[in-house]
Amino acid sequence: MRVTRIAVFGVAIGAGLIAALLIARLVNQDQPEQMVEAPVEQVATEEVLVAAHAIGLGSSVKSEDLRWQKWPAEATSDGYIVRSFEPDALEALAGSVARSSLLSGEPVRKSKLVTADQGFMSAILPKGMRALAVEVRAASTAGGFILPNDRVDIILTRESPAGGRNGETFISETILDNIRVLAIDQNLDEEQNEKVVVAQETATLELTQTQSEIIVQAQQMGSLSLALRSIQDSGPNAVARDDDRRRKDVKFLKFGVQSRSTAK
Repeated sequence: MRVTRIAVFGVAIGAGLIAALLIARLVNQDQPEQMVEAPVEQVATEEVLVAAHAIGLGSSVKSEDLRWQKWPAEATSDGYIVRSFEPDALEALAGSVARSSLLSGEPVRKSKLVTADQGFMSAILPKGMRALAVEVRAASTAGGFILPNDRVDIILTRESPAGGRNGETFISETILDNIRVLAIDQNLDEEQNEKVVVAQETATLELTQTQSEIIVQAQQMGSLSLALRSIQDSGPNAVARDDDRRRKDVKFLKFGVQSRSTAK
């Protein structure tokens, strides 16, 4: 009997151990595996000078219009103003003039700002170009829809000489093509949400010196109108004229000597 009892106890103890091992294994399987987080790679940054808000063409830039912002070091360009290299740039650029529009948060490039004492118009003019104001009417500016930075053709309407072509009293001819409008009246830039069609009196054009002379003399010969060009037909390399039209020569008097100038 004693041997039988010992055997029963042994079997019971073995069964208990087996049950305990099974329970422990099930508990370990139910527990989620611990995720080992990979170390976060630290990205090197630089402080870059950016526009604190939108800055319009020809605007005078104040120190509060600019701010320093962290920027990935690998994404910085040679044209960016970096604080580690130019710590006083924010104060140094205060009072400069924007040569082109800047969006809020856009990195500032020195090529887009210029310091000028003469005024903002001379600051935004490209080298070698002239700004010339031309008197216009709403009817001669595409009903008032011509805005700064648009490109136009300039049409001269003048009285026809005696016995003109086909008995015409007045003749019109395009004397300059693809001319950039710098300003309409006193407006240098137009906000997209604030474009209002109003009657204009003056258009300021970007011209070469030769083109300026053509316009000044043409105003004495007749009236000028501006023909708005499509954005697809604008730019320095745009086609200037229909192929089936011949370019006309405009006669001018200079120091009592008559000369011809071919419009370009």
